[in-house]
Amino acid sequence: MVGIVLATHGEFANGILQSGSMIFGEQPNVKAVTLKPSEGPPDIKAKMEEAIASFEDPEQVLIMVDLKGGTPFNQANGLIDGHEDSWAIVTGLNLPMLLEAYGARMGTDTAHEVASQILGSARDGVQVFPESLEPKKEVAAAPVAAGAQHAIPEGTVVGDGHIKYVLARVDTRLLHGQVATAWTKTTQPNRIIVVSDNVAHDKLRKSMITEAAPPGVHANVVPVDKMIEVAKDPRFGNTKALLLFETPQDALRAIEGGVDLKELNIGSMAHSEGKVAVNKVLSLGKEDVETFDKLKDLGVTFDVRKVPSDSKENMNKIVEKAREELS
Repeated sequence: MVGIVLATHGEFANGILQSGSMIFGEQPNVKAVTLKPSEGPPDIKAKMEEAIASFEDPEQVLIMVDLKGGTPFNQANGLIDGHEDSWAIVTGLNLPMLLEAYGARMGTDTAHEVASQILGSARDGVQVFPESLEPKKEVAAAPVAAGAQHAIPEGTVVGDGHIKYVLARVDTRLLHGQVATAWTKTTQPNRIIVVSDNVAHDKLRKSMITEAAPPGVHANVVPVDKMIEVAKDPRFGNTKALLLFETPQDALRAIEGGVDLKELNIGSMAHSEGKVAVNKVLSLGKEDVETFDKLKDLGVTFDVRKVPSDSKENMNKIVEKAREELS
């Protein structure tokens, strides 16, 4: 696995390492090194050398620094001498860049490939709101393509005519950082679908979710009944969907209606009156316990994890604990 050094002025490296862990989970072969006000170039150079020596594969190293021309960059530039064929430096460290690097190194063994892949996310992560403040870009008029494709006629079978569900997750927070980065990188959907009657009729929440989609992935919000219709429509045969349910009740309705889900990833369920906290992120009420019982009877299995790198928890034990505390 490619080793990553985060090298910055002050505590920035430690802070962004912690932020990355909150979203993507704890990561091996990643070290934060800091240049303190009382330290000089030899100090951070020694820290980087120590970090690199601790990696499983010190021949594949990506050094991510905060500022081009600063001391961390200059010392990294000295260290890379003689390793240009396998090491890489990327400047302008930001959180989207780091999360992209975590995902990228899952699919490659070279630091050069990781460095090449993360630049787009680093740049796309810099945006301004309201969007009217964005500088105007001149875009050349595109020629009108002959025979432009219209909507696919109803009844057309695309691919094998069946949606591919790469992940179905129950998460009160729906589309947030852990989903938009860690789970999307791991499961590689081409569409994220939030399945919720409540959100589908809430213009503000719906807008926020569609805008939160990661680059290259479309996001939609649909009511449960609409999802049932879509699941039976053969025109979606090329869709690799990541489904997000706000509640297990919505997931049960969808499955009973014909959405072919064999497994549910259980991410978070917020606490509210009448519910008991069974762990740090899951709170269940009597209706939730009954719903999970019904899902289990339907043959659905459960993958209880916040992020892909977490160990799976036992859903049966979680439900039984809630049942005991609620009785």
